[in-house]
Amino acid sequence: MATFLYKLGRFSFRRRGTTLLLWLVVLIGAGVAAASAPPLPADTFTMPGTETQKTYDLLRERFPEFSADGAEARIVVRAPGGAKITDPARKAEVKALFADLAKSPQVDQVVDPFTGQAVSKDGTTAYGSVAYEVGPTQISQQAHDALLDTARDGRAVGLVVEMSGDALPPEGSMGSGEAIGILVSAIVLLITFGSLVAAGMPLLTAFIGVAVGICGIVALGSTLGLSSTTSTLALMLGLAVGIDYALFIISRYRSEIDEGRERTEAAGRAVGTAGSAVVFAGLTVFVALGGLAVVNVPMLTKMGLAGAGTVAVAVIVALTLVPALLGFAPVKVLRRRDRAAQYGKPLSARQQRKAAKQAGRQKPNLGTRWAGFVLRRPVTVLIIGVVGLGTAAVPAASLQLGLPSEGTMAPHTTQRKAYDMLTESFGPGFNGPLTVVVEGRDAKSTAATVRSDVAAQKGIVSVSPPSFNKAGNTAILNVVPATGPSDTKTETLVRDLRRLADGIEGKTGAAVLVAGQTAMFLDFSQTLDKALLPYLAVVVGLAFLLLMLAFRSILVPLKAALGFLLSVTAALGAVVAVFQWGWLSEVFGVDQPGPVMSTMPIFMIGVVFGLAMDYEVFLVTRMHEAYAYGASTREAVVTGYQYGGRVVGAAALIMMSVFSGFIVEDNDFIQMIGFGLAIAVLFDAFVVRMTLVPALFALLGDKAWWMPRWLDRLLPNMDVEGKNLSGAAGADRPSRRRAPQPHLTD
Repeated sequence: MATFLYKLGRFSFRRRGTTLLLWLVVLIGAGVAAASAPPLPADTFTMPGTETQKTYDLLRERFPEFSADGAEARIVVRAPGGAKITDPARKAEVKALFADLAKSPQVDQVVDPFTGQAVSKDGTTAYGSVAYEVGPTQISQQAHDALLDTARDGRAVGLVVEMSGDALPPEGSMGSGEAIGILVSAIVLLITFGSLVAAGMPLLTAFIGVAVGICGIVALGSTLGLSSTTSTLALMLGLAVGIDYALFIISRYRSEIDEGRERTEAAGRAVGTAGSAVVFAGLTVFVALGGLAVVNVPMLTKMGLAGAGTVAVAVIVALTLVPALLGFAPVKVLRRRDRAAQYGKPLSARQQRKAAKQAGRQKPNLGTRWAGFVLRRPVTVLIIGVVGLGTAAVPAASLQLGLPSEGTMAPHTTQRKAYDMLTESFGPGFNGPLTVVVEGRDAKSTAATVRSDVAAQKGIVSVSPPSFNKAGNTAILNVVPATGPSDTKTETLVRDLRRLADGIEGKTGAAVLVAGQTAMFLDFSQTLDKALLPYLAVVVGLAFLLLMLAFRSILVPLKAALGFLLSVTAALGAVVAVFQWGWLSEVFGVDQPGPVMSTMPIFMIGVVFGLAMDYEVFLVTRMHEAYAYGASTREAVVTGYQYGGRVVGAAALIMMSVFSGFIVEDNDFIQMIGFGLAIAVLFDAFVVRMTLVPALFALLGDKAWWMPRWLDRLLPNMDVEGKNLSGAAGADRPSRRRAPQPHLTD
């Protein structure tokens, strides 16, 4: 593989104009396709094979009006000061508000509180609804303005008016977080490279890769059902890995130039060696994200595949566009002192004295000193690192999962205020009603039996009369529990109702299904529990095989997987502490601590596993390269950190800054993902890969590279370290200077 990538790097460097033109054509084509595509659909949540999904599928089939794709909004009104909303003056004001709303653009139907008999028992609070002809993402600005004007008009006459539903305009994100993350990345790149051109290249190539990926998602969004959340996650991952992959190749190019190689040869070798690491790192991320399809939750599958596609684009960009841009500025990417050597300019007397002084006091770099420190105290370092991560992971034992709802939104939002008003006036179970569906030939008599049996259950406030479809073979009953949708008593009630339904099915032969928000959460939790082990087996198994191919070792992949478990558990512990317990919630902008979203653990497992393997591949590849050329394991470890420690540290800081920028998003899931991934990178890069990895290598010694001979013969040689490049054109040219040797002491 190294030989192929070496040739690809040389070709891109030499044919830089053609390569850049091809990428511009791809970018423009993707942009045109995205511009002509319909808007991205709203987020949808389905769970194939669960009772909840079967219920909703049956309702869409038997009750076509149930499957209307139009957006809806609920307007909650309350009379001020404990007055009655049913008073003639207030009633007239409310009717006038809903009459005006009915004249708004794109409105299909409006039901005011009095027509719908939606007034609380105390007469202080009521609610109405408005249905639109189009979906949430297709509502015009005029329709949104009319909806907001309704609330303002109601408040102007003294009413308390709040709204909920998917028809509300989304709150605009601050947008500054992502910009700050990119700014921090630029600063880190500038410090790392000491060159504006070198610092700008990773940002430029990452932007191009992300633009192609996001345009592809937008172009295919309506066809594949890819929502805006999907594109946001792809943006997050694409930026992070795109910058990192370019960083590694540019850094290796500068290293090859420093060893005296000709520019085209340096570009080829950079892509052949560091590019091989990029390919394997990208493959692990691709496998981890693509493996989310095993969970069989379409939303997770789409997010995973969209993210994996963007990562694949980032890999291709790094292997082709980065060397092409290096061809346009082969010397300007170097530090100032190295540019003079490349141009052959003589040094001034002052510069000569400074260079001689620096040569006389040259010391090992920070990566070398750190590796030497860990190698001298491996047991102590290992214990401190494991205990520290274990302590951070303690809150994960209290993990509580839940699904997002308007009841978990920030208290200042109108959706949350409407939710609370309905809870206060209509009871905690009003916002989480259960749906019981009866389907069969004798649905009418069976539905009557179901209604009486359900009403007799403990914890039920009311059961509506059954509503039948035109054929009369399917009935819907709405059940209002006494407790809220996230209450454990409601979960127990759902289980009791499903057992009751099984008994009725056995007696009558009719199908009785139970759905609703609480039922959906229970089904989703069960789906994740069943999928977790197969998912881990597929992802870890494939990644283990990839790392075996890369490093010709059994223990290196095993060590990498164990380190991942430490970092992801510690990261989950941090998520629980901040988002569930509320620690430092003001610092991270968490308005409403509560249960962690159900999708978070398995999504974090997938993404963090891929990113953790990134740093493992980049560091250990450099070690394996030194080991393959005859260095001992201890020398190889020091070499890896001498050349890769600074770059991996910079890459981790860049990835953390990109992820942290998404913490300010209004979308709770994106905010939680941004924090979780940022803290996971912190734990994995700086504690596991930079600390525990050299400690384990020190304890294992040459055994770290052990592999059974029979297995070694079976596996193909991928040549990640680039040994086959020793005979490449120009490879044997004399170096301008001798490469620095690893130091084992301070």
